Amino acid sequence: MDRTQGQAHPQEPSTGASGAAEGPVPPTPAASSASSPTPAARVVTLTAGDFTLTVNPVDGSEIEPRRPGTGGGRPPKRDAASRTAQDAAARPPALPGAVVPAAPLLGREEERERLVRLLGRGRSVRLTGPAGSGRTALLDAVASDCAGMAPDGVVRLSGHGHQQPGELLHALHAAVFEASLERPERTELLARVRDIGAIVLLDDLEMGGSALDELLRATPECAYLLAATPDTRAPSDDSHLEEVFLGGLGRTECLHLLEAGLGRALTDEETAWAADLRFASEGLPLRFVQAAALLRQRDELNRLSAEDDDEEPGVFEERPRDAAQVPLPTLAEGAAPAELLASRASESARAALRIACALGGELPHHAHLPALVGDTHADAAVAELLAGGLVTPVGTRYRLAAGVARQLEEAGYGDTAAEEARTAARHYAWWTGHASVAPERVAAEADAVVAALAGADVVAAVLLARTAAPAFAASRHWEAWERVLRSGAEAARKAGEVAEQAYFHHELGVLALCEGRLDRARAELEASIGLRGALADKRGTVAGRRALALVADREAAGVQVSPPLRLEPPAAAAASPAARSSEAVTAALPVTARVAPVVPVIKRAEPSTLSEVFEEAFPLNPKPAPAPIARPEPPARESRRKPVLLAAAGALTVAVLGTVVSLAMSSSDSEAPTGGGPAVSSTPASSLPGTPESGGNVPAPDPGAPAGDASEPASPEPGLSPDPNQSPRTPSRKPATGPTPPSRTPSTTGSRPTSNPPSPDPKPTPSTDPTTQAPPTTPPPTTGPVGSPSST
Repeated sequence: MDRTQGQAHPQEPSTGASGAAEGPVPPTPAASSASSPTPAARVVTLTAGDFTLTVNPVDGSEIEPRRPGTGGGRPPKRDAASRTAQDAAARPPALPGAVVPAAPLLGREEERERLVRLLGRGRSVRLTGPAGSGRTALLDAVASDCAGMAPDGVVRLSGHGHQQPGELLHALHAAVFEASLERPERTELLARVRDIGAIVLLDDLEMGGSALDELLRATPECAYLLAATPDTRAPSDDSHLEEVFLGGLGRTECLHLLEAGLGRALTDEETAWAADLRFASEGLPLRFVQAAALLRQRDELNRLSAEDDDEEPGVFEERPRDAAQVPLPTLAEGAAPAELLASRASESARAALRIACALGGELPHHAHLPALVGDTHADAAVAELLAGGLVTPVGTRYRLAAGVARQLEEAGYGDTAAEEARTAARHYAWWTGHASVAPERVAAEADAVVAALAGADVVAAVLLARTAAPAFAASRHWEAWERVLRSGAEAARKAGEVAEQAYFHHELGVLALCEGRLDRARAELEASIGLRGALADKRGTVAGRRALALVADREAAGVQVSPPLRLEPPAAAAASPAARSSEAVTAALPVTARVAPVVPVIKRAEPSTLSEVFEEAFPLNPKPAPAPIARPEPPARESRRKPVLLAAAGALTVAVLGTVVSLAMSSSDSEAPTGGGPAVSSTPASSLPGTPESGGNVPAPDPGAPAGDASEPASPEPGLSPDPNQSPRTPSRKPATGPTPPSRTPSTTGSRPTSNPPSPDPKPTPSTDPTTQAPPTTPPPTTGPVGSPSST
């Protein structure tokens, strides 16, 4: 249909023997670039779990709850005729041009019989072999032998590009059940595939470990034949898979395979060359298929050369009269023959190889090659490449054989990769958006479309993603749908296409909602609503808000049905009265706090003012517990005063400790003198008689009186500091009223002894207590007789 005027697009009958080029006629690359990529109004309604999904390519998909009575039941299984048609659809399509004979299966009789025997017993087998060892050909032979063994028949799947079992389970469900417009949710999917009893041939396996275990556990009634390379991740020990290793062929099998591909017997020179090639390639069948193509090309060149020799050369012929024979390829060319094979292929075949190199090894369907190459007969190039061993079948399509892409890139076939990818992206943007193209055909080209999307520029990538995304959604190929949407959103962001970016975010949100990823759905839908609100897109904003309301409903339903796991404390009644207090404190704390508890450091049993202060600063029950607690929880504002209370508690602790220490030190000191007058200062040791400073005027102390310690000078009173500028006073004595015990107060280490000046009285005045210091004020006059000795 004409996407602008609603007129029918002119179509031509398909060309080619197979008629596989049905649908619209692919335009030329120039016309493809100039055509508008606006998607056609191809609306498809699907059932996705509990939702009804309406895929609208113009305004975006709409999702709503599934109405009661519509869908939800288990669909019937396919019958024998339907399974045969499904198996034919899972194989690569027939190619136009010359029929390529299939290579015979040589030297695999023992492995074939063992695989059929194990699958008949219901055992799953992992077939491991290097790339090019003939795993796909062996799977085809086993599939024909196992027909009729299982109730649901033989199912062929391709594991290329699948790292998780989700899409494989959906593919298995679609191959067994007749549900063309339904994609069940995960719970329903697992319930359905559990009842499938089939022999599943899974080629090109790329997953292992836990992902493979999940696939095997989900389908316990299926027997699997898994074909993988040695580089694939190994299965776990609990998978219980039988291992079968596939090696190279023997010398006789290699020669027979070479003769079958060549169509004649080998000469002695070719036999010796084939023996050397087997040693270099370890007997891989793919190398001998390519070697047969090299020998066929050599025979063709020699035959043409011989025919030209029989004719009379023309006057303007630049060819020499005696042309030399084309020799055998060298051993290096036989081990890596891609460059030599491509150089002798047709121009259309070489152009197809350039496109495959640009698309990461993916070869487009042969119906697209005339538009991509610009040659009406380019669809026959695939058969030519297949006969030469340059491409191999992978599922329903063809890819470059192992090692061919690297050899072609070294030969320069990848120099125009950017231009080829851009051309392929614009062509696929036109093709996927055409109304006559079924979504299933777009899904068959998923790998080529995604590869073209990855190699195109931002403008072409936005156009391709915009038209291909609805087709992948309608075909239930949701893994490719998500990849295209993410690539399109990134390309739209770089190109500044806000409307297209909002569309991609909306589709991603709908996809996440269908798959049960509510957090991702909310994020994508909110981003889409914001972008469409900025564009004043009222219709798109309403659709986004409807989907967002479904997300909120699902979140609310999920909380009510299956609440999150909560760590509840133990019941208070079950605990003993002795251990109830400690258990309540432990249960109230979070799990992380129980590793290093700090609450037992505080002793609540010891009543003191300081502990009560710390209880206010650090409450023992920061969170309310179900068990009743005597002490109420502190208010919310008190948590803000914790630093202040902590500082106050520290200051109070310092003050209390200082007071206690001062009282302890003062209690050990001696009592003050009982006399009414002030005590006099002691005479230092330097003023004893006989010293030069005293001049002999001060008499020696009484032998009966206790002498002060000369090494410990007197200590000043607390709170007073001696004045260094004040001259020392003459000690005086006071009449003693009774015996006075000597003082034990330690002296200050910083004071030094000074000499006493001579007293104005010619008679010496003896000192009383050598450990008592005079006050700073002038002492009162003495009342006793001058010069009388002090009584002790």
